[in-house]
Amino acid sequence: MRRADRSSVQRGPWWICLLPAFAYKRFLLVTFLASGCACLAQTSPQALQADEQPNTIAGTVVNAVTGAPVARALVMTPGNSYAMLTDGEGHFEFTLPKAGSDGASRIEGQQYTFPPFALIARKPGFLDDPNRNPAQATPGTEITIPLLPEALIKGRVTTSDDDPALGITVQLYSRQIQEGVFKWVQAGSALANSSGEFRFAELLPGSYKLLTNEWMDNDRATTVPGAQQYGFPPVYYPNVSDFAAAATVQLTAGQTVQADIPLARQPYYPVRIPVANADLNSGVNITVAVQGHHGPGYSLGYNANQQRIEGLLPPGNYLVQASTFGQNPLSGAVQLSVAGAPAQGPSLTLTPTGSIDVHVVEEFTSTEPQLSGAWNVGGRSIPVHGPRLYLQISAESAEDFGQPGNSMLRPPTGANDDSLILENLAPGRYWLHLHSSRGYVAAATMGGADVLHEPFTVSPGSGTPIEITMRDDTAELDGTVAGLSVQSGTTGPTFSSRLSPPPASVNCIPAPDSTGQFEQLWVSPDGKFNLPTMAPGTYRLLASRSPQLNLPYRDAEAMRAYESKGQVVHLSAGQKVNVQLPAIPSTD
Repeated sequence: MRRADRSSVQRGPWWICLLPAFAYKRFLLVTFLASGCACLAQTSPQALQADEQPNTIAGTVVNAVTGAPVARALVMTPGNSYAMLTDGEGHFEFTLPKAGSDGASRIEGQQYTFPPFALIARKPGFLDDPNRNPAQATPGTEITIPLLPEALIKGRVTTSDDDPALGITVQLYSRQIQEGVFKWVQAGSALANSSGEFRFAELLPGSYKLLTNEWMDNDRATTVPGAQQYGFPPVYYPNVSDFAAAATVQLTAGQTVQADIPLARQPYYPVRIPVANADLNSGVNITVAVQGHHGPGYSLGYNANQQRIEGLLPPGNYLVQASTFGQNPLSGAVQLSVAGAPAQGPSLTLTPTGSIDVHVVEEFTSTEPQLSGAWNVGGRSIPVHGPRLYLQISAESAEDFGQPGNSMLRPPTGANDDSLILENLAPGRYWLHLHSSRGYVAAATMGGADVLHEPFTVSPGSGTPIEITMRDDTAELDGTVAGLSVQSGTTGPTFSSRLSPPPASVNCIPAPDSTGQFEQLWVSPDGKFNLPTMAPGTYRLLASRSPQLNLPYRDAEAMRAYESKGQVVHLSAGQKVNVQLPAIPSTD
């Protein structure tokens, strides 16, 4: 066996670092060392002598894309008791304490066997792969630790005169999946240098969008006080005027994309929008959408002394929205057109955000004992009854950008207040989120429309309630994910970590016309999974070896890629179904 150069750091007993093995950042987690060899005497039909038993952990760090070895990568235990750099061939090797004649390590005279613990591999320019399940290893075996090469986006921002845009801010947005839907989330910002160049590093594979912030032309040598003002409006890469039309940059591991952005100088004009009810005691959030398309870029401010929204904008058509923070929030919006002259929009009236009554019909067949519970409202404990005890209800904006406000149930006003009211709903589209600790949600409608599987719309003055039906004739799903190894038995006290990720997960995706609801189940180390209370319906079951397979399960178009994968099952009320699933590759 090859040995790396011994640039090891050993600071105390090696086992101390195993106790908090998973208490560190996700991107550091690379590989687990399994406890399958808890009794090394079982590694062969004939037990090895104590001095013959393996006590080394060795392996190679490689580029996950090319498979090439990664030299001078730092490999260490979480507590830094052991650390070394890989050699020129990416190889490393640690020597552990010798085991006794029975194959177990002893610490202060006591016998211990150890569960999986982690090694960390780091090197500038490389990242941990979040979609790869950690590799398992035992003393005496070689392991491979893959690291993803970082992806890069770099470019140059220039003005219409081809001059560098020194000091302009470039924003980067990443497309992520949240609660089964795609969202654009800010992933970073960069300030262009004196050459107008910017750079985003350490990017994972995925979808990204770029834009520049507004940049006013305030050159004192050419700007005359009181004269026409000029600036550079936001540009959405490659060269469009709104976020929705911007190109999506698809990055793969190790890829570098050159994204140059040209700016166009335009006149800016003062704009003013009076606010009718401007006696505000909280902050105001103002967003500006071009042609009604939500996205970052433009900004206006609120002048409390003048009771108006004001600022500068180039020619165009805008939707200006304002909302307040804190309790009893207000919101409002107006259309504003700027056409070659200072503009004053119509008066904006802030109105209370909407609320929706929720009616729950219980069709339970079991007679569970009445449970008790309480809400803490302002330090006061208020007893609650009925659906408040088991049903969690919230609403989340269905827009892929902007309008991030969510709505929760209004707290009870007193001991006899059993009403369910979703409050603080600004006009827009929302997904309804329902989680129950008793039975399941059989139906959720609003004006006859299915809001269990489709978003609902809130408009000013709308008061249509949400009708929810609860049932308890659940089905049971039981099964096994094929190909997962069973943990071997151990003897003696064992340290364990509750933060250890499971070796696989099972995603239950309801069919579009099914009454089923999305569920994600964790799989035990022996490959078993079970959910005893599942909503009846038709599901596609997808098992993944990744710690978590994040799926856009609410997007029918995106889910077509999985139509040939997994297994389709139908669960009837009261039925128990047992399945055996293959694990789909972690790269899917």
